[in-house]
Amino acid sequence: MEETGGAKAYGVSLAGGGFDVNKFVRQPQTIVRFLSWLFALVVFACITTEGYINSAHSPDAKCIFNQNDSACHYAVGIGVIAFLACVAFLVLDVYVPYMSNAQERKYAVMADLGFSGAWTFLWFVCFCLLASQWGKTHDIGGGPMDAARATVAFSFFSIATWGILTYFALGRFRRGVNEVTIPTYTEPPPDHHTPYPPTYAPSSYNPTTYNPTTYTPTTYTAYPSSVPDMHPQPPFAPQPQPQGDISYQPPNY
Repeated sequence: MEETGGAKAYGVSLAGGGFDVNKFVRQPQTIVRFLSWLFALVVFACITTEGYINSAHSPDAKCIFNQNDSACHYAVGIGVIAFLACVAFLVLDVYVPYMSNAQERKYAVMADLGFSGAWTFLWFVCFCLLASQWGKTHDIGGGPMDAARATVAFSFFSIATWGILTYFALGRFRRGVNEVTIPTYTEPPPDHHTPYPPTYAPSSYNPTTYNPTTYTPTTYTAYPSSVPDMHPQPPFAPQPQPQGDISYQPPNY
């Protein structure tokens, strides 16, 4: 993978880059993962092809390791799962540089770290089980001894390769934690001098003086107006006729 000088997370650039096959194949992690794939193939292939023999006293095929079928089943199960996991993690190693999100890379590295550590322990258990059962095997009746020895030997080699993969994954995880910094929100220190925070300090209030306008009455004319009168007038009340002047007539409206 092509790595730039920019920000990096978990061993590769955050921006991603083009896939370089030659560089990917030459990586120590890729080489060790391929060896783990090969060793797992040898273990379960030897048991499935030559790991069961017929004893002189029984027509049924029994496991070559002290006729303990559980030992053969365990080794085949561990080998098949390790074989498939190596293929899956090789594909994941190719896809990780194209992840622009550092959190997704973190999950990928954590999955690699957890699985590699677990399979290192399981291969150790497998080696101890096969070696113990092979040491108790005496009557193999001319069976395939080389296949049994190869199974024990490659189980031991698998401990080393998966342990190295665990070490590589742990190193990538530690580098990723140191390289990626996640900003955290911190509360601003309280200001004891002002009653409000600086960003919410109220501005000074300047009240304006209200000057009421004077009302000047206007003289109404007899001409009709198109604007309706918004202030209704009180009903007309006739003025009382003065007692001293009888000839006075009130106007007719």
